[in-house]
Amino acid sequence: MTLRIAGVDEAGRGPLAGPVCVAAVVFPALRTPVNGLDDSKRLAPQRREELFPRIVERALAWHVAMVEVEDIDRLNIYHATMLGMRLAIEAVQQACDLVRVDGNALPRGLTCRAEAIVGGDASERAIMAASILAKVSRDRRMRELHAQYPQYGFDRHKGYSCPEHFAALREHGPCPQHRRSFAPVRDALHPPPSQGDLPLASGL
Repeated sequence: MTLRIAGVDEAGRGPLAGPVCVAAVVFPALRTPVNGLDDSKRLAPQRREELFPRIVERALAWHVAMVEVEDIDRLNIYHATMLGMRLAIEAVQQACDLVRVDGNALPRGLTCRAEAIVGGDASERAIMAASILAKVSRDRRMRELHAQYPQYGFDRHKGYSCPEHFAALREHGPCPQHRRSFAPVRDALHPPPSQGDLPLASGL
């Protein structure tokens, strides 16, 4: 029996700012109607943008779930990612026979058949498609956030750790879209005292 597979993948677990984004894509059982799919990390940004509308047009079902900074800080990034996966899966599960998630863990409480595949974004075409939708959707959101907070350079580094981002955090402090549960952001909120601020040791 040929199965309709829902591929699930995320983008944005590691950045210091912005949401984590999870996408699910279901393709027809007998064929994958989009050529040129690959893990989104191996595709140029322009190529991902080109593939996005083709995936959306030809999928049986698709969904993108954004888990915002408030939930990331409340739940931690792992559980926030699991929440996004569950929301994305629930949105497409009626259109598929099997869910395949990139990684080594599944969200709890699923009511459909599902399996986790380490390296699935390199082997399962529905997961590749999901990785592209997740990455493009998140990059678009970060460009929108750049318009609100241009001093951080979100349009360039998308919230990931890099010297430019660290320098902006030191100069401006965190904005509302920074993940305060992440150590570099906490350090920017509460920088360690400089040597001149330390109390002098008293002699005996």
